[in-house]
Amino acid sequence: MAITIGFIGAGNMASALVGGLIARGQPLTHLALADSQVAQLLAFQDQGIFTSINNADIFARADVIVLAVKPQVMADVLKPLAAIAQRRKPLIISIAAGIPVASIDRWLGGNMAIVRAMPNTPALVQTGATGLFANAHCHVEQRQQAETILNAVGLTLWLSEEVLIDSVTAVSGSGPAYFFYVMEAMISAGRELGLDEKTARALTLQTALGAAQMAITADVGPAELRRRVTSPGGTTERAIAAFDDAEMKNIFATALAACAARGQELAQILGNQE
Repeated sequence: MAITIGFIGAGNMASALVGGLIARGQPLTHLALADSQVAQLLAFQDQGIFTSINNADIFARADVIVLAVKPQVMADVLKPLAAIAQRRKPLIISIAAGIPVASIDRWLGGNMAIVRAMPNTPALVQTGATGLFANAHCHVEQRQQAETILNAVGLTLWLSEEVLIDSVTAVSGSGPAYFFYVMEAMISAGRELGLDEKTARALTLQTALGAAQMAITADVGPAELRRRVTSPGGTTERAIAAFDDAEMKNIFATALAACAARGQELAQILGNQE
């Protein structure tokens, strides 16, 4: 029998997960969503999915609860639900950035099975990457449930320590923005070299897609793939040398370290809400 999966928050990421789950066969009758904004729920209602503006209605019917609300309001959302959470003991999956498992557990009254997930925005097009951490209250079946739900929108990887969520945030959580930044720079450089905007954009985006697909399907790593297209004395070698002169690898290392550090700061700020 299919488990019922409920969502607190019906924004973009919840919508992506619901769409992915439906595509994988999750019955509409075993989905439920709550949101304070009725407009957010209309599309789900039209599909025949149970919706409510009352979060407790979702806790009353779901076996798994996905927390998809903004981190800043998480404490206020969860505290009124502690009593029903303690009665029903659903698996809790949080996709909210910066909220530690211990804080969610405290706000819900303690001893809850919780999985903390760090997805990224490509989940919106079913090509996401998600790091998962389960607390000690999660049994094997619940870990499998969490993995199945997040697999509906892309790749999932389990982490042995919660602190590694900050590393996932630095690499994949914020990672799409880095690639968009590189795309911006390449399009701009292409225009400076005489290409029109449309041509520079099309070439850049298709090259990004092709390079990613090659890296995913190749039996060697990106470093070897780079070497294979970098002929001695050729054009690519000259470009790579310019990147090395600018210490590009150090720039990326500094940027990702700053991202991870900010994740730790936010965990302290958001997790200590009372």
